Amino acid sequence: MTNQEFCDVATPLLISPDPDNPRLTRAVSGVDQNGDPCEIRVVEERPLTIYLNKQEIVTAMTIGDYPQYLAVGYLLNQGMLLADDRITGVDYDEEIETVVVRTVRRTNYEEKLKKKTRTSGCAVGTVFGDMMEGLEDVTLSDKPLKTSWLYALARQINTMPSLYLQAGAIHGTVLCHEDTPLVYMEDVGRHNAVDKIAGWMMLEGVDPADKILYTTGRLTSEMVIKTALMGIPVLASRSGFTAWGVEIARQVGLTVIGRMRGKRFMCLSGAERLVWDADPATVADEPAKSARKGRRE
Repeated sequence: MTNQEFCDVATPLLISPDPDNPRLTRAVSGVDQNGDPCEIRVVEERPLTIYLNKQEIVTAMTIGDYPQYLAVGYLLNQGMLLADDRITGVDYDEEIETVVVRTVRRTNYEEKLKKKTRTSGCAVGTVFGDMMEGLEDVTLSDKPLKTSWLYALARQINTMPSLYLQAGAIHGTVLCHEDTPLVYMEDVGRHNAVDKIAGWMMLEGVDPADKILYTTGRLTSEMVIKTALMGIPVLASRSGFTAWGVEIARQVGLTVIGRMRGKRFMCLSGAERLVWDADPATVADEPAKSARKGRRE
C-alpha cells in the first residue's frame, strides 16, 4: 500500500510518514550477536544549509524530506522570521542541499548568531540566546482537552506506518485537532520534526489555537518553548519530562502530558483544560507493535 493509499483509507492525514521512500533509508549489512549475517534499514542523515535572504543561518542534519518546511519553521521558531513577515520565496537546491528563504523585510542577524545555546536535542539542537524573550507575550487558548482525544490519538499514532517502526533512530511529531492527526513529520532530531510542522503551519496559514502537538520525544525546555511560541496550547508525548520544561510550561499556561502509554498518562502542567470523559478501565492496553516502539526510545 502506498503512502497516499494509506492516507485515503485509514486516516485524514494531510502529510504522513513515507517509510517506502528510498531516499530516507538504506539497507545496511552486518552481523548479529551470534555472528550470523543480518541486514536492516537505517535512516539517512543529510546536511541542509538554511539561508535567510543573503545570510547563512545554520546547517542542520536532517533526513532530507520537506526541506522548505524545515527551513521556514526553523527560522520562525528562532525568532528570525516574524509572524507577519511576507515570504516572497522558498527556494531549495537539492544539488547543493541548500534552502533560501526570502522576505520583503530586510534582515541581518549577525549579532543574534553569536548568542546560541546547545540544547538536549538528540541531533544537537540549537536555540539562540533571546529565544525565551517572546514567551512573555504568549497567550494560549483555554480550549478544553478531552481525555478521550488523548487515547484516540495515541492509539492511531503509535500504530501508524512510519520510518520509526521500519528503521528506528528517528523522532516523530504530529499536529492534531481534537482526536484527529493532521500532519505527521519525522526526523533524526525532534526539534527538526517540530520545525517542519511550524513551517507547514506558517505557509498554509493554519490557526494553532485549537491544536495539539504530539511528540515521541522527551518534553524538554526546547520542546515546550517551541510549542508555546507556535501558539499551540497542548503538548503531549509517550516519553517523560524535564524539570525546566515543566517549569516553563506552567509559566506560560501550556498543558503538558507525558508517559502516554495505553490507558496511562501524566499531566504536570495545565490540568485545568482536561475534561475527563473517558474511563481508563475501558481503554485497551497498547498492542505489541506499539510496545516495541516504546522500548526503542
